[in-house]
Amino acid sequence: MSAPSSDSNTRERGTGALPLLRHHSAFRVLWGARVLSFTGDALSLVALMLYVAEQTGQALAVSLLLLVGDFAPALLGPLTGAISDRFDLKRVMIACELLQGALLVLIALTMPPLPVLLALVAARAIAGQVFQPASRAVVPALVRSEDLEAANASVGFGTQAAEALGPLLAAAMFPLVGLQGVLLVDAASFFLSAGLLVALPSVPPAHDGAAPPVSLFRQARDGLVYLWRARVARVVALGFCAVVAFNGVDDVALVLLAKDTFQAGDSAVGLLLGAVGLGLVAGYALMARLGAGTAMPVMLVLGFAVSSMGNLLTGLAWAVSAAFAMQAVRGVGIAAMDVASHTLIQRWVPAGMRGRVFGNLYGAIGVAAGLSYVAGGLLLDATSAPVTLLVAGAGGVLATVVVAWQLPGALRTHAATREPDCHPMPTVGASRFDSAVRASQRA
Repeated sequence: MSAPSSDSNTRERGTGALPLLRHHSAFRVLWGARVLSFTGDALSLVALMLYVAEQTGQALAVSLLLLVGDFAPALLGPLTGAISDRFDLKRVMIACELLQGALLVLIALTMPPLPVLLALVAARAIAGQVFQPASRAVVPALVRSEDLEAANASVGFGTQAAEALGPLLAAAMFPLVGLQGVLLVDAASFFLSAGLLVALPSVPPAHDGAAPPVSLFRQARDGLVYLWRARVARVVALGFCAVVAFNGVDDVALVLLAKDTFQAGDSAVGLLLGAVGLGLVAGYALMARLGAGTAMPVMLVLGFAVSSMGNLLTGLAWAVSAAFAMQAVRGVGIAAMDVASHTLIQRWVPAGMRGRVFGNLYGAIGVAAGLSYVAGGLLLDATSAPVTLLVAGAGGVLATVVVAWQLPGALRTHAATREPDCHPMPTVGASRFDSAVRASQRA
């Protein structure tokens, strides 16, 4: 098993984002499928929120819609990640896209009452939660190790642009096709995505034929044990979740900052909420340009620090314009921590465990965001938006300091004990790692 290119001293230079999309057809297929699905998702989110608001007239109903779509599937992270390590990644992704498209067709044709709608939205969200770790775990099978930074930045740029464009497309489409038509367009985006993914090469799960098969629940448990014992993955995951837990409340705080602190109107709220999106697009573009020449451990710490300092300085802002600038800088930091965390996991986690690590990471991030909304909401009610942003940013900076202290030692220890798995195709058996975990438990 060959060692990966060093983050700080890459042996071969990466090809860059645009050449990667031009010359790597398999990665281009994955990128196109992701952009299609995210565009459709942004369309349907607006449509469903409007439908629920019109039918019920209750803000609580809209909150429930968002809850079952975001927070509830996150609780299944260990299982959704285990599916990626158990089956062919290509088939997993195609099945998830087809299922999401079919559920959206069902919603569009029936426009069911709220309880049934929430169940269907939850089922679609769970399918999406299965897709996410699979789509990240497959990237090292499609590109070279030195191209992982550019690949992750390209995916982030495309999906973020799609999420920003989706609501605008929805506004333009509502007068033409109506709410049901928008939902059907989203369904079509999933079917088109599945059609694109057919062109991907097969990426079978890594396995050891001599090891006995284990259940999905056993694989999920072993994935949790691995994540806790693998220092690099653990530091990255816990650091990411800690930063989200402190800073996730900023969306709510920015609304109150604009209206209560600055005494501004709805347009100011839109500016502040849109600033992060602009920063994200710029950050992903910058990361794609920097590529393999950047040390990902350093970029991870910088991303944590910049994203947290963005909120802290927003709490000290004296005007909407200053808060806008700080939130745009925060978006650049979020892009950096996203690309760096994905690249480190893809490069340092064995192929047979990547799906579970990503599944657990996404699940934990969802839980951290939910906790941030609750705790941050209580803090907002007790204090003010500036104080909440100051506390959020300071907590994120503290988490960053801990990561900066722990990550170098974790990387050195991992490099000294086991060479990371970065083959373009999965080579380390999932069941072999499962057996190793169980053996360590018995010991």
